[in-house]
Amino acid sequence: MTQVTIFDDRSCLLGEGPLWHPEREQLFWFDILGKRLLTQENGEARVWQFEEHVSAAGWVDQNRLLIASETRLFVFNLDTGTEHLICPLEADETRTRSNDGRADPKGGFWIGTMGKNAEEGLGSIYRYYRGELRQLVSNLSITNSICFSPDGKTAYFADTAKQTIQSVQLDPDGWPVGEPTVFVDLSSENVNPDGSVVDAGGNLWNAQWGAHRIACYSPEGTFKSAISFPAEQISCPAFGGPDLKTLHATSAAIGLHGDVEGQTFSVITAATGQAEHRVILQDQS
Repeated sequence: MTQVTIFDDRSCLLGEGPLWHPEREQLFWFDILGKRLLTQENGEARVWQFEEHVSAAGWVDQNRLLIASETRLFVFNLDTGTEHLICPLEADETRTRSNDGRADPKGGFWIGTMGKNAEEGLGSIYRYYRGELRQLVSNLSITNSICFSPDGKTAYFADTAKQTIQSVQLDPDGWPVGEPTVFVDLSSENVNPDGSVVDAGGNLWNAQWGAHRIACYSPEGTFKSAISFPAEQISCPAFGGPDLKTLHATSAAIGLHGDVEGQTFSVITAATGQAEHRVILQDQS
């Protein structure tokens, strides 16, 4: 039986955005509602507190992350705690915040937004690429599951409210071409797709909110297996560890009262993940 362990016992109201930094060999994740970035470093818990919601990140270099907040994309220096604004992100729309995001194989960064109260149709997905922030999809409600195939030709995303995961083809520069199509439809099972990650074999691992599990789907969208977790609201997975075989998973305590809700978990798998891609900024200084 697959053995799930507690990676970090700090409870997050809304744990999200786990990122395994391949150069630091270190996991970072967010508590969106707690406005915190968390990690463990040399066996000790670390946390950075922000003044607004923060939700997802990509790594720029050894010491810097590109972080998405409710109003902006900014570079955060892990050593000094300094911030450098990259661009606004729906800064004039007070009803929304950022949610799920991930760097793509070309060095772009995809980020979803959503209503702070999950209002219908307020969400969008954007891509930041070498100085340009472009809206890719609009009229979504709860943006999730942003991840990419190993060959860089396919992107995935979900609108959790519609209980489907979509796929879309990408051009050689990583921009979507054509219309998205349904990759997995979970509506008949009444399952809510949250964050996802794709392993080196092209299989998509999807956290399923309210279902205590992460499910694995083949590159064709066929269900393969699932891992059960003690927490109910598993929110997002990330492969890490020195061999990229450890699947980390964040969870959310909001609305629940169990001891393990909101904690971050890990489990050794037979799969191997992809190393997270580096974000390429227009200004690399």
